[in-house]
Amino acid sequence: MSDLIEIIDSLENRISKLLHKHELMKLQNDDLRTRIVELESNSESQLDQLKQWEEKFAALKNANAMLGSDKYKRETKLKINALIREIDMCISQLSE
Repeated sequence: MSDLIEIIDSLENRISKLLHKHELMKLQNDDLRTRIVELESNSESQLDQLKQWEEKFAALKNANAMLGSDKYKRETKLKINALIREIDMCISQLSE
């Protein structure tokens, strides 16, 4: 009978330890989920900031080309030609 009591005590201890580990894992899981949300938000804001910097860089390249820089002259000419074509299309649509 005493062996049975020892076995039951051992099982109770193991169950108690498992429940404690389970609670710790749940807390850790919640922390990790919160961290994931924070990182996703941070990533989105960094992507937005990157897009803004890319737009500023493109504008700066065009400004440099217009100021006489040979480095981006071809790109600027292509951009201006594309804008002229777009304006021509708008004018033709307005005159119809």
